[in-house]
Amino acid sequence: MAIDLDTARAVVAAARAAGRDRGLKPLTVVVLDAGGHVVAAEREDGSSNGRFAIASGKASGALALGMGSRALMARAEQQAYFVAAAGAALGGALVPVPGGVLVRDAGGALLGAVGVSGDTSDNDEAAAVAGIEAAGLVAQPD
Repeated sequence: MAIDLDTARAVVAAARAAGRDRGLKPLTVVVLDAGGHVVAAEREDGSSNGRFAIASGKASGALALGMGSRALMARAEQQAYFVAAAGAALGGALVPVPGGVLVRDAGGALLGAVGVSGDTSDNDEAAAVAGIEAAGLVAQPD
């Protein structure tokens, strides 16, 4: 199973709504399928121009290493050389701070990842989790 376009759009809409409800800065939300392909992405008015690359890097890194970007941050703190090398191997598409969340179905199958950027990393992650859960899917932030 994969994240289809309608589901990805629902995730984006719910993540953005969560951001508005919490008074967050403008967000950029990227939804990738399990193969790392962009299914949906939106950049809110006022979100800076580098946010797509950051949100995508959070989601891509999570997919590439099989863990949410919060766990990647912890790994970077313990194994900085490994994470730097992994980022180089992935062409820079690895941003090891919270905001990249794996997406699973109820049975635990990996469907893709969501990356959010625009506010603090913790708030980005909270918006991603809210979007994923609102779509009836399971969020794996770590």
